[in-house]
Amino acid sequence: METQQFFKNFWKWTKRILLFLFFFQLFCILLFKWVNPPITMTQLVSYFSGHGLKRDYVGWNKISYNARLAVIASEDQAFPDHSGFDWKNIKKAMAYNKKKPNRIRGASTISQQVAKNVFLWQDRSKIRKGLEAYFTFMIELIWGKKRILEVYLNVIEMGKGIFGTEAAAQTYFNKSANALTKAEAAMIAACLPNPKRYTIKPLSSYVTVRRQWVLQQMNNLEGDTDIQNIIKAEKVKKTKK
Repeated sequence: METQQFFKNFWKWTKRILLFLFFFQLFCILLFKWVNPPITMTQLVSYFSGHGLKRDYVGWNKISYNARLAVIASEDQAFPDHSGFDWKNIKKAMAYNKKKPNRIRGASTISQQVAKNVFLWQDRSKIRKGLEAYFTFMIELIWGKKRILEVYLNVIEMGKGIFGTEAAAQTYFNKSANALTKAEAAMIAACLPNPKRYTIKPLSSYVTVRRQWVLQQMNNLEGDTDIQNIIKAEKVKKTKK
């Protein structure tokens, strides 16, 4: 009888905890549509592992147009067209990983990277991947492309302990994110596949080569109407005197 009562109470509290977690994550998703996440698991790990934590969240119009274009050119050229998942690239990555299991190739979109970095942690477990799919779907549904890109440019790691475009611009070029040139934005974007390994200071050979590729892709994509609709600056509302 006592055992039965124990499991009954256990199941009751489990349901309450799950219900709380469900509404809490939904609240966070809605909140972060307008408010920047105060801290992420990746940032905490960076700080406590000794890599430090440099970040400075800035608004959309304080991030260079070049930086917006560069990360799309480097990381997710289908960003305007997909609903969070680039199935074509996922299939290619799966085929590659099957042939070469020791060289894992990812196919994460900008939306998936935001979902992982804001709400989750860094690993390749099936549980994390499943949660990533859920959060990706939700932010695509609730936030929209422009907000996803803005959060990406503020929270993504761009060097050891360096998070976001503003911190990267200040660290590497002693200027604000809104002043980044095409070449500078391309250099930052070039390190994104592995910012701890592909360094900007000192300049790694990988970043040197990939920067040129990113610049070429930026030039190719700049005339794309769908991309322009996402990355163009927001109009500042003038207050009447």
